[in-house]
Amino acid sequence: MTRTRSGAARAAVAGVGVALLLTACSGDPDDGSATSTSSTAASAPTSAPSLSDFPALPAQRAEPLPDTVSCAYPSDGRPAAKPVQPPRAEAVPTTDTDVTVATTQGDIGLALRGELSPCTVGSFLSLASQGYFDDTDCHRLTTDPTLSVLQCGDPTATGTGGPGYEFANEFPTDQYAAGDPQAQNPMIYPRGTLAMANAGPGTNGSQFFLVYGDSILPPQYTVFGTIDETGLATLDEIAAAGVDGGGPDGPPAAPTTLTAVRTD
Repeated sequence: MTRTRSGAARAAVAGVGVALLLTACSGDPDDGSATSTSSTAASAPTSAPSLSDFPALPAQRAEPLPDTVSCAYPSDGRPAAKPVQPPRAEAVPTTDTDVTVATTQGDIGLALRGELSPCTVGSFLSLASQGYFDDTDCHRLTTDPTLSVLQCGDPTATGTGGPGYEFANEFPTDQYAAGDPQAQNPMIYPRGTLAMANAGPGTNGSQFFLVYGDSILPPQYTVFGTIDETGLATLDEIAAAGVDGGGPDGPPAAPTTLTAVRTD
C-alpha cells in the first residue's frame, strides 16, 4: 500500500493485483497525515495471485530490542488534523500494551507489540491519550481477496489527515538492509494484523489499517500489534456489509466511528 503526499494525501496501497488508496500522515497505508502527491499502484497481474504463492510475514525480530529505545518524530510540514503534541522520544519502552478501541460497530481489542515496533506503539498511545482518535470515522474498507483491510486514524475522514509529524518504518521493514530488493517482495500480512499506512518509507503518522483477511503486501508497512477475536468478529461484520456504493474499495457501508481508545 502506498500513500500519496500533497494537500489531498492519498495512499496507493498496492497488494499484488489490487491497488488500495490509503492516506496517512506519511506512510503507505493511510495514517491520516499525508499530503498528496501522486502515488502509483502496482499493475494487476494477468492471473489472480494465490496466497499460497507468498511467504508469511515473520512473527518476531531477528534480534530482540533493548528495554528502551530512542525515537524521532519530526514535523511533516503540515498542520495536524487535531491539535496534539508529539510523543516522548527518549527512553521509549519496548513493552506490550493491550487497548480496546470502542467503535459504533463494536469493540476492537488490540495487543500493541512494543517489542516489534516501539516508536509506533509510543505514537499510537500518545495520540490515544490526547483524544486524537475519538469520534473519528474509519474512511476506507477494502474487500479484495488479496487485500482485506479497514483503514482508520484520520480525523478528517478524507485520507489526508495526520498528526503533523512523521516517523520511520519499524518491523518488518527494518529487518532488511537498505536497498535490499527482498524488502519489496510481497508477503502475507495475516488476518489479525494491525499495521501503519504510509506514503513511503519514513512517512508514518496516525493512519493505520486492520487486517481482517490474509492480505498480500510488501514488508513496507509497520506491524505494531494484533487484533483479538472480539475485534475480528466486529471487523467481519463491517466487511460483510460491504463498501458504500458497491465495489471492492471505499468507505464502509456500515459507518464505523472510533469513539474512544482505552488502555486495558
